[in-house]
Amino acid sequence: MELIRTLTQLVNNLRSLGIRRRVAVVCPNDPHTEYVIIRSLREEIAEYLLVTDEAHVEVAHSLHAASPDFVRIYVTSTPDEAAALAVELVRTGEADILMKGLINTDNLLRAVLKKEKGLLPPGNILSHVAIAQIPLYHKLLLFSDAAVIPRPGLAQFRAMIANDIALCRKLGNDEPRVALIHCSEKVNEKFPHTLDYVQLKEEARAGKFGAAFIDGPMDAKTACDRHSGEIKGLSSPVVGNADIMIFPNIESGNTFYKTLSLFGDANMAGMLTGTVAPVVVPSRSDSGNSKFYSLALACLAGTKRLIWTLYENTSDQPRLYFYEAGSIRR
Repeated sequence: MELIRTLTQLVNNLRSLGIRRRVAVVCPNDPHTEYVIIRSLREEIAEYLLVTDEAHVEVAHSLHAASPDFVRIYVTSTPDEAAALAVELVRTGEADILMKGLINTDNLLRAVLKKEKGLLPPGNILSHVAIAQIPLYHKLLLFSDAAVIPRPGLAQFRAMIANDIALCRKLGNDEPRVALIHCSEKVNEKFPHTLDYVQLKEEARAGKFGAAFIDGPMDAKTACDRHSGEIKGLSSPVVGNADIMIFPNIESGNTFYKTLSLFGDANMAGMLTGTVAPVVVPSRSDSGNSKFYSLALACLAGTKRLIWTLYENTSDQPRLYFYEAGSIRR
């Protein structure tokens, strides 16, 4: 597969596959969500199960009228009931992707995380991956975690890296380069995440993450600018050429996300990982374009019923699992 370097190329790749992913949308009654639905229907990359509350059913009917062959409507009494039904549609295999519309994120995540009825397998870790197309960078850049995990520990870092690498491979990159981000290149016990970075690099050298380069700590500029690395006397396959950046906390990851979108003129996309199917939970401040590309990213992640690479965190040796059509296999 050719390496996907832009979000437009990602959409074109999806169209070439000729597969429409089935997307369950919770409360599709805001302008940006309507835009995403209409655009993706025109691009022929998705079909929809619109789960709406009674107060906004007319919006769903108007979307159905525009494309009756590829839009179905489910009506519930409240937004919370809509969230529960949409999650059930994904969990039972009726839909491939879950997408948030005009509903509070906390309410939707309660349904996603509900024991035995949600989308997060026992022992698995929920995280967020963002992808940026930056005008001054030569390829797409993935990074975590800008939205979910406040202070990752070692097991959470493992899951973030594994999920991001799996997605990077869906983009045609067979040997991703992962930068472990810090404010300097020094390991310091005052910053416990740098000690985790040492362990993660040892696991990478032992092949725990498959074919991938993992290096750090390093700052974001060194990860993406080879000249900065040369000045510091640093040399590795990751320096100046990162595909994935792993941030030490949500403050740094979220600030990076917002700064790129506001000042970097970047096109952005994002989704939740660790669940049995991709979950699209865009920020309220994201543009219509960003929300569309987030949906396209989820469609790419879900192009096979094989959804996510998962790590069991009950031992020091992460074990690889695959979830497919409701079953588990090793």
